Formats: sequence, C-alpha cells, structure tokens
Amino acid sequence: MSYKLFIPGPIEVSEKTYKAMSAHIVGHRSKDFTNLVDDVMPRLKQLFYTEGDVYLSTSSSWGIMEGAIRNVCNKAVLNCCNGSFSDKWYDVSKRCGKEAAELKFDWGKPVDPEALDKELSTGKYDAVTIIHNETSTGTMSDISALMSVIRKYPEVISIVDTVSSFSALPIKKDELGIDVMVTGCQKALAIPPGLSFLAVSQRALERAESVSGRGYYFDFLEFKKNMEKSMTPSTPVISLIYALQSKLDDIFSEGLENRYARHLENNRIVRQWAYGHGFKLFPEEKYGSVSLNCFQNNLNVDLPGLLAELKQKCHMVFDGGYGKLKGKTFRISNMGDETPDTMRELLDNIDGILPNYLGK
Repeated sequence: MSYKLFIPGPIEVSEKTYKAMSAHIVGHRSKDFTNLVDDVMPRLKQLFYTEGDVYLSTSSSWGIMEGAIRNVCNKAVLNCCNGSFSDKWYDVSKRCGKEAAELKFDWGKPVDPEALDKELSTGKYDAVTIIHNETSTGTMSDISALMSVIRKYPEVISIVDTVSSFSALPIKKDELGIDVMVTGCQKALAIPPGLSFLAVSQRALERAESVSGRGYYFDFLEFKKNMEKSMTPSTPVISLIYALQSKLDDIFSEGLENRYARHLENNRIVRQWAYGHGFKLFPEEKYGSVSLNCFQNNLNVDLPGLLAELKQKCHMVFDGGYGKLKGKTFRISNMGDETPDTMRELLDNIDGILPNYLGK
C-alpha cells in the first residue's frame, strides 16, 4: 500500500520525477554524462547562490558531512549542538579521530552567536559545524548572525548543513561566506534519497591540501579534479541526477521567489491550524523552521494511534517525534512539491480523526 509522506524526509516524490529516473543509463565517463552535469550545474549553483565549485556525491548527506570534517580539520572542530543531528555531528567528529568539542544548547534553542563568538575566541579551533535547520526540533538558527561571527576568525573553516532548508528559502553561500555548504536531495528537493551536494570555497580547498587522512571517496581535491571535467570521482547514481535535472526544470519554471513564498504559506497554514487546536510550537516562534513545524504534544494526543489510523484510512503519514522527543512532539513537513491545497487536505484528514485520540 502506498501512502503520502508528510514526514521531514524523505518526502513525497512526484510522478514526473520518478519518470525522469527511468531515462536510460549512460556511461559516467561519456559525453552524454558530462552533458547532463553541464546542464544541471549552472542551476544548482544558482540554488547555492555561489560562483564556486559544487560537487555531486552518491551518498546520504552524512557522507559529505563526515567527509567535510576529514577534509578541513587540522587542529580541532567545534560542533554546535542543539538537537539530535547536530549532537550526532559531534560523535562523528570524534569517530573521525579529530579533536572535537561541543557548544551545547537545549533542544529547541537556536545556536547563540555570542556563545559561538566566545568559544571561537579561544583560538582552539580551525573548523566549526552548524546545522542551519535542526530537523529533530524544527529549529532554524540565524545563519546570517552566526556567519558574521565566524568571519571574524579567518583560520576557522565553516561547515554548514542545509539539508532540510536548502531551496525552501534563500541561503546565499557566497554572500554569507560559508566555506562548505552541504545538502541532500530527499528533503525540499523532493528526490528519492541517495544523492547529496556540497559547495566548497577556495579557502576550504586550500585547507584540504594541508590535511592528511582525507580518504578517497569524499576527498575535496578528488571532487574538484573530476568536476573540472564535469565528472565525479566514482560511478555516480545517474538516475538521481536525471531526477535532479527534472526537479531543476520545475524549480526554475515556478521561479525561486514563488517557491520560497509557497513554502512560507504552507508553513503558515500548518502553524495556524495547530494554534487553532491549542498546540504549541516546540521552538520559539521566530526560530521555527519554514520547511516543517515541530509542535509540542501538550494536548496529550495518542500519537501512535492517530498516525496508524491516518495511514490506514487516509494513506498519509506525519512524524510522531524524533529521538528523546518521540511522543512529546510531532512534526509535519510542508516542503518540496506541497501546496496550500495539499497541506489543507492533510489537516482536514487529521481533523476527521483527531478527537478520538485527544488526551482525556
């Protein structure tokens, strides 16, 4: 049985995108492949707001997030932790054998620029990781304010995860001064999982030249050498690059500003629905994500029961909370191809069964 995904990722994939994936596979060292890369790359750079290098990686985003640590950290990395995935980045840094430290904030709180400034001023670090939109809590940190701090420390290479915010709102890599900007295909881009992207600054490439133990698969210098020929270091997931080509057609046909406005409207509709029922947003409202909403389960809804009936009767799914917040929060995605009409359809379906699962 198929059902529609309103979870924070992977998200619903259109029939048009699936059809694009059925294109005949070509050799990844052929002119047909380089033509494909040359077609997608200018528009992909537009979405990154960069004139620098963008690389394609056949991996989940965690592959290139780990790879970035291995490429740019010589001395020590500061991991800004305010949720499950940013906490995990600290663990990944240690597993890479790097000197690592946590800058910790409560789940649902944004990364604080003043705290970041204070820690970087110690001079201990040459790399820092930030998750722009912490998916586990629906919390979006002020990346502009954070990058203003990081730019004060020219020896610190910034690595920013935009996995669940990329293309849902503008994140202007070059203007912000982000060194390594990472994202994946399975969230707002609405492509099946397995393809990730990273935009890399010249500073980060120069740092990589001085770092040993970069490995091969995620080596920035290998990415650069191959992308100069419109290729990838290893055999890529060609079908997903066809899907990317189709999705870029959709995005630029709609227009970036229209796309951003649609995501905001989708998000507003869900938020107002929840407020109307008495639910509370988990983060402070001004730090709430625009690609999903994470609400407190302050009405003691039987989330497993509600989710099971919604899936069975309406063939739709949202998320019942992540990690230590499971059951205490719920998350509804509004990203990708969703529209105000599709969001209202989901909410109407929830309304039809919600009274049966409210806490007594």
